[in-house]
Amino acid sequence: MNAVTVRVPAKVNVQLAVGAARPDGFHDLANVFLAVSLYDEVTATPADGLTITCEGPDADKVPLDRTNLAARAAELLAARHGLSPDVHLHIAKAIPVAGGMAGGSADGAGALLACDALWGLDTPREVLLEICAELGSDVPFSLVGGAALGVGRGERLTELPVGGPFHWVFAVADGGLSTPAVYGEFDRLAEGAEIPEPAASPVLLDALASGDTTALAAALSNDLQAAALSLRPSLAATLAAGTEAGALAALVSGSGPTTAFLVKDAESADQVAKALRASGTCRATHTATSPAPGATVL
Repeated sequence: MNAVTVRVPAKVNVQLAVGAARPDGFHDLANVFLAVSLYDEVTATPADGLTITCEGPDADKVPLDRTNLAARAAELLAARHGLSPDVHLHIAKAIPVAGGMAGGSADGAGALLACDALWGLDTPREVLLEICAELGSDVPFSLVGGAALGVGRGERLTELPVGGPFHWVFAVADGGLSTPAVYGEFDRLAEGAEIPEPAASPVLLDALASGDTTALAAALSNDLQAAALSLRPSLAATLAAGTEAGALAALVSGSGPTTAFLVKDAESADQVAKALRASGTCRATHTATSPAPGATVL
């Protein structure tokens, strides 16, 4: 093939339950992922070596070296098959950068699938998922999409039924938030407290499966939200603006700083997005639906 393009979705965590820090520094999670219709596209073309380019909002903040998960995905896949990672990867960004919506993880999953197709490898899906887990905690879900419960670091997935669709608005903040910094703040805030073992909420899983937007709104939770707000207090004003505009629920997406608003329908999404932009509490907004498919060759 001369080129392969893969479309890969952003995610929102409708539940993010976080356990105490483990000896390896990670935290056990009960992470209910929901893929949303906001996508990056990764295009792989033959090259003499491994190179990356990027376009789109905040593309200048995306690393173009071997620290990029897309580059690491190409290297790991090539190593599995005894190949040299000779590929040019072009990333067209729509997912916010460092925004808590797994944009970097999406690019890693997209590059993995694109290189597998470009090189004609037909790597078994379970092997692709192993490579995804090696790349990062959120990368396996970017490949799978839909809805899933992630346990361990979030990388061990069980796919979940969804009776949606659900409608969302996402508000993009100025600048990013470091995921390790947010977890560090979580640890600081929780110091001395008894942290329960993370577990998925049966009420939330039932709401997802039945497609009940009102019930899902009541069940949304994010144990990292207090830490994100501690590091970025201005997010509280964004959450309040979306709620006042009619969102059924508001929460920080993952480790932030993007904020997520669950709304009744497409018309409500447009109204909430417009009000958020007018509030001056965010830089941009996106409307999206869920569930969305995982990484897909176009």
